[in-house]
Amino acid sequence: MQKTVLKNYAKLLAKTGLNVQKGQDVIVTADISQAEFVLLVAEECYRAGARKVFPEWTHQPLSRMNAEQRSLEQLSRVFPWEEAGLKWQARTLPAHLYIMSEDPDGMRGIDAEKYADAMRARSAVIKPYRDERENKDQWCIAAAAGEEWAKKVFPKEKSGAAAVERLWNAIISASRADGNPMANWAAHNKDLAARCAFLNGLGISSLEYKSGNGTRLRVGLMKESVFAGGEEKTLSGIPFNPNIPSEEVYTTPKRGDAEGIVYSTKPLSYQGQVIRNFSIRFENGKAVEAHASQGETVLKKMLAADEGASYIGECALVPYDSPISRSKTLFYNTLFDENAACHLALGRGFDNCVRDFEKYSEKELKALGVNDSAIHVDFMIGTDDLDIIGITDTGARVQIFKDGNWAFETEK
Repeated sequence: MQKTVLKNYAKLLAKTGLNVQKGQDVIVTADISQAEFVLLVAEECYRAGARKVFPEWTHQPLSRMNAEQRSLEQLSRVFPWEEAGLKWQARTLPAHLYIMSEDPDGMRGIDAEKYADAMRARSAVIKPYRDERENKDQWCIAAAAGEEWAKKVFPKEKSGAAAVERLWNAIISASRADGNPMANWAAHNKDLAARCAFLNGLGISSLEYKSGNGTRLRVGLMKESVFAGGEEKTLSGIPFNPNIPSEEVYTTPKRGDAEGIVYSTKPLSYQGQVIRNFSIRFENGKAVEAHASQGETVLKKMLAADEGASYIGECALVPYDSPISRSKTLFYNTLFDENAACHLALGRGFDNCVRDFEKYSEKELKALGVNDSAIHVDFMIGTDDLDIIGITDTGARVQIFKDGNWAFETEK
């Protein structure tokens, strides 16, 4: 991949993704194989005015070894130095960039129950610090081409290097990072904002999903629910883009108000293990039945991660003809695959999808119907024949999606 293209991509992540502020610290979490790209990102963060860029290195083979060799007690432990770091982040609010590049199936075969129990225990300690930063800091999830991931996406390539090059091209294209990335995202955010404005003017109280694969689902929204997408703002007014790429318009539904069954349309990689061909049935808002052709144990452990993990935290609308969908590339990575199809998320809902959310306490947001959980896991349900009807608070039925795509246009 040409260095000039990667530098433009790095600038997009620093400026449009994080929007690093002068004097702000930046944390970059990435696999050690991405050191060269992290250096480009750090350079752009410093150009934007960063005070210090902290690399937080990961390595999936070591994570796998830790999961296999450490006891449940040790794997569950949050060390004092980790907790001190979380306290520092809650106090100073650094911008945080997460660069994904791992093998989607790199943790397959580990003891799923042990790993899930350990993550649940760690989350109980981490979650209060995460909640303290909620809506106050800028963060962005993006990707870089890792070799094992690339070989899974492009298995017919004769060499790992060739697969990595193809994956980099796919990432750049999907992220609208070719040509003039900053201008691309300005136009894209404008379109997403217009769609949100239209939907928020309808007064939608519930969404009905129907597709030929058997999906039949109704999800209720809160009276205060609003649709969001693309650029967000911190409580102090700093704009940022939490996901690059992103094609979705999304909202937070009302906990406890979902009935029916949904069928997945793409594999889901969760904690390094792939779940395929799964269905989830909801009653009174809760997932009460789940099946999968691969990874069913992992799926059920995910649903049992905590009390809120079996409830829906997000409804996201993505046209079937989105650029990522048109590429016909299966990334085995939720960041990309969720932007190729409509999806739902299990677990935590978004406070910012409640109108005037900053006026409510955490307790009041939960009372309104915002689900709370340590997890937030998106899974894809979009098809080329998916219809979505919005039921308004007056009982009117408005076609939102028809045959997998938007059923309305916005002003250009």
